Amino acid sequence: MTRDVKRKTKTGNARRTENKWSKPLADAGWISFPSVFLLKQDALGLDAVDINILLHLAEAWWFADNLPKLSKSTIARRMGLDPSTIRRRITDLARAGFIKRMTRTDPERGQLPNEYSLDGLIEHAKPFAQEIIEEKKERRKQSRERATRKKPRLKTAKPNEDSLSDIFGLRSKE
Repeated sequence: MTRDVKRKTKTGNARRTENKWSKPLADAGWISFPSVFLLKQDALGLDAVDINILLHLAEAWWFADNLPKLSKSTIARRMGLDPSTIRRRITDLARAGFIKRMTRTDPERGQLPNEYSLDGLIEHAKPFAQEIIEEKKERRKQSRERATRKKPRLKTAKPNEDSLSDIFGLRSKE
């Protein structure tokens, strides 16, 4: 893809986002988050707090090679929860294999916010994504078949005197 095409695509996406959400909301920022995590939330064993944590991590993750670095206290403050709740939930997400925490330290500043890999979550969700893709393909196939299916033609009987008299309760005079 050339640089110009990328720019046009991004502009088109930005315009669609603005049309949908409004320019001020789009300009304030938006995130990319696969629908499969919401559509298959229960199957993945994620509750609303887990999804909210993942949304916060996704908001801090813009490039594949630059993993999100967000403190648990920041997530807790944004969600209005106690930091210990966020610590427990992140531990649970890590135990489930959905996220991987990498501790970071700086010799001068000490402990830095963890870096998080979501590779496990991505791998867990791929089968569900494939399931959704197959369901969409099947719906499209059925829709095409319905559109091209030969419709039955209704045959209308030519009325004769007997049928008209039966319908209208008329009797011929004989």
